[in-house]
Amino acid sequence: MIRFECDYTEGAHARIMQRLLETNEEQTPGYGMDEHCDKARDYIRKACGAEKADIHFLVGGTQTNTTIIASILRPHQGAVAAITGHIAVHETGAIEAIGHKVLTVPSDDGKIQADQVKKIYDAHWNDVNHEHMVQPGLVYISHPTENGTTYSRGELEALSKVCRACGLPLVMDGARLGYGLAASGSDLSLSDIARLCDVFYIGGTKVGALFGEAVVITNDALKKDFRYSIKQHGGMLAKGRLLGIQFETLFEDGLYYEISQHAVDMAMRIREAFTKKGYPLRYDSATNQQFPILPDSILEKLSAKYAYSFWEKTDAAHSAVRFCTSWATKRENVEMLVKDIAALP
Repeated sequence: MIRFECDYTEGAHARIMQRLLETNEEQTPGYGMDEHCDKARDYIRKACGAEKADIHFLVGGTQTNTTIIASILRPHQGAVAAITGHIAVHETGAIEAIGHKVLTVPSDDGKIQADQVKKIYDAHWNDVNHEHMVQPGLVYISHPTENGTTYSRGELEALSKVCRACGLPLVMDGARLGYGLAASGSDLSLSDIARLCDVFYIGGTKVGALFGEAVVITNDALKKDFRYSIKQHGGMLAKGRLLGIQFETLFEDGLYYEISQHAVDMAMRIREAFTKKGYPLRYDSATNQQFPILPDSILEKLSAKYAYSFWEKTDAAHSAVRFCTSWATKRENVEMLVKDIAALP
């Protein structure tokens, strides 16, 4: 079985595994206070053009989202997110479990627009009974989104402007950030994100690391006591160097960008094969996630050889599915899939 259902089916890039082995018997301070974490922080600050950013390393995406959101919101506040947003649909109510409501706004492509933020903010404060309702306390977005779509610089600038006018911190989930940066036509850079977001994270789990996410805090008001929040939410890894070493390896010489580009290149081959065959796409994604709409009879044939994710039924006889590439996707497997798509009836 050749697996295209997600981007974390493999372990870690060989250079990371080698570096972990080489440093295995080093003695270092714990809890992310070692020299490897410090070097990784320096590399990330430089990549973001944000010398004063605070950088923290956590293990996984859900843990990172809950820790960030819990550190920002007061008990009566909630997180504004797209109805398709990861915290709204794929984290088992983790945000609600820590006492905060996810306030969803409509979205077909997975993105939130600036006018939606202003609308939900105004609707709350213009209601005479607003103290009886959950107050919007931050705006959560993903780049790329759950649907593989990406924000342009203009869209993010508009979002950032309205969030700052409303006093709502803008938080970006970057679990697949490398694939968003590598997307064809993308005009958004790490430095843009650092400038426009209050907090974001750089995903490693889905982009070459064995595990790990790097939280970048650029808003000074949100930096204080963040390590307390990490500890309280079970995110302070005693052997913190295991995270630092991975991000040190990913960012010391551009490996993160190189492997992200590979995943996107492989996804574009798959996209081209489906569109050439005449199959439409559910979303216009230029990232590592592709969503062809296929007859269920065709999917039955493909599933004998390839693993993919079901997304949604589009009508009685067709379904949108997700084919997902990664940093480790083998070119020969993609070419095999392309050949099999071409041979479909």
